[in-house]
Amino acid sequence: MNTTYPVSPYQKTGGLVHFARMLSKIRLHAEGKLGADYIPHLGEGFDGNCLQFLHLNYEDVKKRVLDGGTDEEILQWAIKHGRGQKPCDDEINGWNNYMVKRGWRDQASERLQMRITEAHLEQHQPKVETFFDFIDADEKRVPPAKWWE
Repeated sequence: MNTTYPVSPYQKTGGLVHFARMLSKIRLHAEGKLGADYIPHLGEGFDGNCLQFLHLNYEDVKKRVLDGGTDEEILQWAIKHGRGQKPCDDEINGWNNYMVKRGWRDQASERLQMRITEAHLEQHQPKVETFFDFIDADEKRVPPAKWWE
């Protein structure tokens, strides 16, 4: 299998972090290019958080992604079929801040430290401080200096 990494969780669609990554994983899996380690967790973890935020279920999103369209088009579909309206700026800001900081001084910190050790990223530069940083470092990307832009 030719494994290709999904896009960075920092990549935004309609201002939302992680949404593009969830769609990227669905597409790569359908193409047979998603690493085996990702497959058991499709629709769970951060994907599950995103689905809950948008009031959707994974199978519906998967079907819509495989029907084709851009990330932005799929987000518009997701808003219509989930929440019913686009989250306001404060909701998007809250979502983004929650997601990009997971693992930094919260209940997930111990798990993040365990993952950093397992992946031998203790000395990684820039320093891995959150799960988004971990994902980018583990997938050989440098996290953005300013994710909020």
